[in-house]
Amino acid sequence: MRDMGMAFEELEKQARSLSTEEKATLARILIEGLDTAIDPNAEQLWLEEAQRRYDAFLRGDLEARPGDEVMQRVGDRIS
Repeated sequence: MRDMGMAFEELEKQARSLSTEEKATLARILIEGLDTAIDPNAEQLWLEEAQRRYDAFLRGDLEARPGDEVMQRVGDRIS
């Protein structure tokens, strides 16, 4: 058990030294490993949501933003 604790401490140390992007990727992978309730309809639901948003954009109900602006805002929120 002691060896496992030391291995975990080393793993944690390595994880903390990752870049923000690498940490986010690692977190996503670990969370996906914990999520055993995979919805087989998820892809279809996302396609429907994308279509709904696109239709709203075409109607003028949603405002488009430049991709670099959106990515900057996302980056600001996660850091």
